[in-house]
Amino acid sequence: MRDATLRDVALLAGVSARTVSNVVNGYARVSERTREKVERALLELNYRPNVLARNLARGRSGQIAVVVPYLDTPYFAELLQAIIPRAREHGYNVLIDQTDGDAAHERELISRGARAFLFDGMIFSPLGLAQEDLVEIDPDLPLVVLGERVSNGVFDHVGIDDVEASRAATAHLIGLGRRRIAAIGDQPYPTGEAAQLRTRGYRQAHADAGLPVDESLIIPTPRFNRADGSGAMRALLGREDPPDAVFCYSDLVALGALHTALELGRRVPEDVALIGYDDIEEGRYSNPTISTISPDKVAIAATAVERLLRRIGDDEPMPGIEVRAEHRLIPRESTVGKPFAARPHLGGT
Repeated sequence: MRDATLRDVALLAGVSARTVSNVVNGYARVSERTREKVERALLELNYRPNVLARNLARGRSGQIAVVVPYLDTPYFAELLQAIIPRAREHGYNVLIDQTDGDAAHERELISRGARAFLFDGMIFSPLGLAQEDLVEIDPDLPLVVLGERVSNGVFDHVGIDDVEASRAATAHLIGLGRRRIAAIGDQPYPTGEAAQLRTRGYRQAHADAGLPVDESLIIPTPRFNRADGSGAMRALLGREDPPDAVFCYSDLVALGALHTALELGRRVPEDVALIGYDDIEEGRYSNPTISTISPDKVAIAATAVERLLRRIGDDEPMPGIEVRAEHRLIPRESTVGKPFAARPHLGGT
């Protein structure tokens, strides 16, 4: 059976097709009696609006792009799982692209005319481009940037306060009595803004506690992954004066560091405490579980989609704004140990 059309609904309701269109799209004022007749006909015929035709009439594709560096990174996978259903609620499909941090590819995506008719706007998490590169954005491209960037007044930026979150993670370790705290994940180059903000928070926590920073304990890594975390931890634990705690700039780094610490016979957290960043699902099921900074990924996704759709629907340029999502510190076994198990009741008096 073919799908019902506007004309079918109009015949059943006894009104014109234009009136049905006005009711469906909420355009012109329609009397309450007429609206009720149309809505009853829509329900009876199970009418489904042709979203593609509607978008084409508006000069839109009905699709948005979400561009991330790596699809194999759980943080981005979990973020996409939150973005896609929110976009669908508004009738948009999501195109996904992985850049691998390639600056040329990222630059091409945000350049003038890149989108053509493929997508109406973009949610973008750049890795290969530095802050100054983002001035090359096509001013007509509706864009929301995620992660550790600052809006240049052209695009919206959604993220968390990385400095404060990293300060809290490090302060958590200091509060547990740890004094030789390493940091794994620094990236001291132009495109390493995320890592640099986390290093700044690490330093701030030391300053707040009146503790000196041992620069040799700040370990750079090219990526936030398990392998780099493992290698850095192996080097740290091979020292004559190893750290008693480590702040890892992602949960993947923390998982790699945890694996190596246990492999080398260290107890976690007794010998070395670990805290990560991102609150990915894997960290909740490791042994021990990973303490972490948990960004509100659902809020980040919802805000990014909302801001992008506002930009798509507004014909006039909108000034870029900064939106800070909430975050929280979640202590788990890798810093506070396992809870004492209840002793079995053996009976008796």
